[in-house]
Amino acid sequence: MENRVKGFDLARAYAIFGMFIVNFTFCFGTFMPEGNQEMPWFASLFVGNSTSIFIICAGMGLIFLRNKINDPQKLKSTVLKRSWFLFALGLGLYNWWPGDILHFYGGYLHIAAFMLFLPRKYYLWIAFIAILGYNVLQLYIPIFTSIEASSTRYFDFWTPVGFLRNTFYNGWNSIFPWFAYFSLGMYLGHLDWNDVQIRKKLFIIGAVLLIMFKGLRIFVKSDFNSSLNWFYDKYWIQIMNDYFPANIPYLMITTGFALMVITICVYIGERFSASKLVNIFAKTGQMTLSFYVFHITVGMLLLSVISHKPYDGFLNIDNPLPIENIVLYSILFFIGTIALSFLWLKKFRHGPLEMLMRKISA
Repeated sequence: MENRVKGFDLARAYAIFGMFIVNFTFCFGTFMPEGNQEMPWFASLFVGNSTSIFIICAGMGLIFLRNKINDPQKLKSTVLKRSWFLFALGLGLYNWWPGDILHFYGGYLHIAAFMLFLPRKYYLWIAFIAILGYNVLQLYIPIFTSIEASSTRYFDFWTPVGFLRNTFYNGWNSIFPWFAYFSLGMYLGHLDWNDVQIRKKLFIIGAVLLIMFKGLRIFVKSDFNSSLNWFYDKYWIQIMNDYFPANIPYLMITTGFALMVITICVYIGERFSASKLVNIFAKTGQMTLSFYVFHITVGMLLLSVISHKPYDGFLNIDNPLPIENIVLYSILFFIGTIALSFLWLKKFRHGPLEMLMRKISA
């Protein structure tokens, strides 16, 4: 069990590092290649991939929690209290960081609290319904409703209709379709991760999904067959878009990538369980909630001071910082979080926000 948990903590550490790069780049830089073609490509590797791993691991963690708490009513109460805590924390952060995921995460948990004892296969069906529902909604509600494209500002978030639309449909990590990752994680949490054959199968499935849908994008982008112009005109956006809107090819690519990363991390946690370096990284993964809040508050302010570039939480591509500088800053900030987690967990069992959430939901 220890090695298994360590591997998932490594995956969470990877996810939070990716979030550093993506969110710092979003607010202070750009993902559009300019000059140096490699670094923007490197930074874009983390767009969505880190979030998908974060959410899948959250779904898995909920099943692990279910296995620890024998009382169904106590379990449901604990999960609901944690969902309200994260929802309130996320809403409190929203005016500072409009890209917040925590209030969505609270929504995922709230829904999942009523799914805890379903047969395993139903989690895959629920993931499918979340994706299907998203695509159906796009037929009736324009995906960019209330969104200013140049800044990604959401105009009516604090109105009842706008809040519901954002939460369920066209927010950054809206329940449709992002809950599909969480439900998939709940399915994966039922599997025996000590079984090497299961891990190999999951890795292969992930690789097939990644290669298949990446290949589809390459095929579409090449546009070598003029007889398929009608196809490109109709489906280009659906196939090529990243993160928003999160259409099926994107969801499959990020799911495939997540399966590969998680299985690799579990292998590393098992194979190198005695490694001091692996254990240090795993400690960082145990404090992802605290470090998520830390990077969108202290991390953003510090980068703003260093760069002399104002922070407002919105996309701003005027005079972006060089992507190399942002990646370097993200690496140094991640090293700082590693040091903080090492020192903090020498004295406490959980991170500060993790500890507060546990106390509130006890």
